[in-house]
Amino acid sequence: MSLFLYRLGGLIAARRGTVVATWLLLIAIVLGASAALGDQYDDAFSVPGTQSQEGEDLLADRFGQTGTSGQLLVTATSGRITDAAPSSDVADIVEAVGKVPGVAVSNPLTADDPVISESRTATLAAIRFDDKVPSESTLTAVERAAEPPSSAVATSVGGDAYKPDAEPSRVPELIGLFISFVILAVTFGSLLAAGMPVITSLLGVLVTLSAVVVASWVTTVSSTAPTLAEMLGLAVGIDYALFILSRHRRHLAEGLDPTEAMRRAMATAGSAVVFAGATVIIALSGLAVARIPVLTVMGVAAATAVAIAVALALTLLPAIALLLGERLRPRPKRRRRQRAARQDHEHPAFSGRWVAAATRFPVLTILAVLVLLILAARPASELELALPDNSTAPPSSAARETYDDITDTFGEGYNAPLSVTADVITSANPTDTVNDLAAAIAKVPDVVDITLATPNEGGDTALIQVIPAAGQTAPSTKALVEELRALSPGWEKQLGIGDMLVTGQTAINIDVSQRLADALLPFAIIVIGLSLLLLMVVFRSIAVPLKATVGYLLSVGAALGAVVVVFQWGWLGGLGEETGPVVSFMPIFVMGVLFGLAMDYEMFLVSAMREEYVRAGDPRRAVTVGFVSSARVVTAAALIMGTVFVAFIPGGSSTIKPIAFGLAVGVFVDAFVVRMTLVPAVLVLLDRRAWWLPATLDRSIPDVDVEGAVLHRKIAFQEWESEHGDVTVLARELVAREGDVPVEITARPGEVHRLALPATNDAEALAYVLTGRSVAHSGTLVVDGLLLPEQREAVNQCSTGVRVGPGRGDFEVDKLLRTRSRVAAASRRGRRDFVERATAAVGTLGGATARGASTGAVADAASAVAAGVRLVVLHGRNGDSGVGAHQDVDALAAALAEQGATVIVTVPQEIARLSDG
Repeated sequence: MSLFLYRLGGLIAARRGTVVATWLLLIAIVLGASAALGDQYDDAFSVPGTQSQEGEDLLADRFGQTGTSGQLLVTATSGRITDAAPSSDVADIVEAVGKVPGVAVSNPLTADDPVISESRTATLAAIRFDDKVPSESTLTAVERAAEPPSSAVATSVGGDAYKPDAEPSRVPELIGLFISFVILAVTFGSLLAAGMPVITSLLGVLVTLSAVVVASWVTTVSSTAPTLAEMLGLAVGIDYALFILSRHRRHLAEGLDPTEAMRRAMATAGSAVVFAGATVIIALSGLAVARIPVLTVMGVAAATAVAIAVALALTLLPAIALLLGERLRPRPKRRRRQRAARQDHEHPAFSGRWVAAATRFPVLTILAVLVLLILAARPASELELALPDNSTAPPSSAARETYDDITDTFGEGYNAPLSVTADVITSANPTDTVNDLAAAIAKVPDVVDITLATPNEGGDTALIQVIPAAGQTAPSTKALVEELRALSPGWEKQLGIGDMLVTGQTAINIDVSQRLADALLPFAIIVIGLSLLLLMVVFRSIAVPLKATVGYLLSVGAALGAVVVVFQWGWLGGLGEETGPVVSFMPIFVMGVLFGLAMDYEMFLVSAMREEYVRAGDPRRAVTVGFVSSARVVTAAALIMGTVFVAFIPGGSSTIKPIAFGLAVGVFVDAFVVRMTLVPAVLVLLDRRAWWLPATLDRSIPDVDVEGAVLHRKIAFQEWESEHGDVTVLARELVAREGDVPVEITARPGEVHRLALPATNDAEALAYVLTGRSVAHSGTLVVDGLLLPEQREAVNQCSTGVRVGPGRGDFEVDKLLRTRSRVAAASRRGRRDFVERATAAVGTLGGATARGASTGAVADAASAVAAGVRLVVLHGRNGDSGVGAHQDVDALAAALAEQGATVIVTVPQEIARLSDG
């Protein structure tokens, strides 16, 4: 990863202007598409595989109810609603609303069972919209049509189709961005550098929001999705840019030129950004475990915001930084302060005193943090979940006013009707059967009214509308849904009906909340398992992943506990919201986002500690040095991210507020309490055990090199080569297999390097290691400028092994070359050209054949020449003996070297000694 990003940094440096222009063109295209289309957000949740969704599909098929619903409340200003003047106005209003295209409504006063309040002063009509997401013009037309024709009545329109009509204020977000800019300015000491992360994050948010708008035309996208994507995109966009830019400026302060400084920043901090971004994306994509399409899209939208933030941080930000060039180099005075801080790790100002205090008595620190966070997480056990309805809309909105008016006039349950469907195709009298079922349902406790009981036109399906005693989020309403479903088998048998289903938007919302609650444990297991696996791969340790995962769980617990005490218990005035259940997808979303952010801080803090431990071997000093070198950036990142989340609280909806608040608390706890206090104490307590990994496991798991260790080796090799000259192979303390004697190799281009191996060493195994066919047991190895084992595939392409010695035998060369060509080239022409080149090479290797080289070895060597390999390893098999049959080695090696290849003769000592005989 680090080498790939190092090369990417060089490519961007060569085409910096093109990169900036490409991004600006892409942004313009996406913004233009979204502006031309407009959004088609839909907040209706569907839950495939549930009874409520099956019933909703049945209503659409049998009753044509494919759109959404609304409610029309008409109240007499004096007298009863059934009086002449009010009832006449009701008829006129219903007629006017029914004339709006795509809208259907019936007069509730003329129904067989009219819907009239107990005081006889109001009636409630149900409105049906053809579209699931009615246009603003349609909603406005209904509101105008519902205006009272006289002073005899007052009207109010609401229901599922109507959402809060006030756009949230952007002022808090702008303030949050300004505070982030100030933090960046203090961190960098440069206004120019401070503005770059803010600008790139804003561009990323523009691309994300535009993409979400376009996506709303092809799939169901909640109106909450863009806000969540915006919030997360701003937070991670600024942080990822901060990590890379701070490393770039640090390298500039060390005296590197801008291009090399950016390449190294990309390889180190960029690798960490890729890892951190990948963890957030995987966790957010894991929201699909709930099997709720709208939530899956919400997770994908947020994951897209993170992916775009990573892409911008790795492409556009470096391009802009390289265009600015020397203007980003820290001033000399500031550079002197930075060098002094890095040199004095014993007393480096506040960060040094913090880590010293946290690690002075590590056991006490650990116990104090654990007790504090367990107490903070305790309220999370009382978390109540529900999907929001208009009861949580802003009090000044029309949707909320209608909700409150209906509650005051009829009761809260009229805002949360349930629909019951049943198969009555076998009934001789469907109407009587429907009435009998309605009567049975009416006797169930917490059912206050049956407002509709009718079969469809085909007489095969019943529809009964049930009014519960309380609203959608009340526990009694959920209990009523469960009771109706439990009683349905008995009613089916008693009345001779089939497939009784409890559905409607209220039942769907209840099912969504239940499925989300059921998905929390599987999602947590996935996230925890992923955390353990990723951190084990990155830090090559058992203790570090376990400690990081426990810390993550404590942060999540504290975040959810804070949400409960504020939004359910009413602390801090509920931040302007009425107390009650929080939005159902809040816990799973917070868990996913915090997982990625926790890994962010873990990565930047602990990787620096591990790098120092590997370099110096002192575990306690490694904690101090790593903490001091990373604390400033991590502190700035956490403050910025927390500021962004807090900025979404004042103007946020009832859905966004608890999520933003939970993330803000979670970030603060995870960064400052867990990562910067608990982690140093645990690592100091564990000492060297913190970095222990079983040898077998160390060899079996991949090496992703997030810390840029390979880059440091690459730079060290380049410095060595600039001092000692070009080499094709450089090996130090190289052990091919366990038990072998270490070997040293310095092979120059075009030379023959003879390597005499002890009898205990496996010559063939060493040849496989040198040509990238297998991994060495230990030691360092560079072949043709490529680091092993990380670049084994590239080494494999430019090197080959040729076995010499007993057992090769003589074969028909032409036949062997044709066999080799099938591997070397895919096309017929390519195979023919390969055979021609190899045949020509056989002629040049004739001297080796004359001295006794087997045709098998010569064919292999000729194939290597034809393929243009730069390294050929001549090797025998372990145990080969005798000298008379091996006089081909020197001649073959010399002939290959004449063709420009570097040749290493790696055979047992008795064969290598032939050159002396």
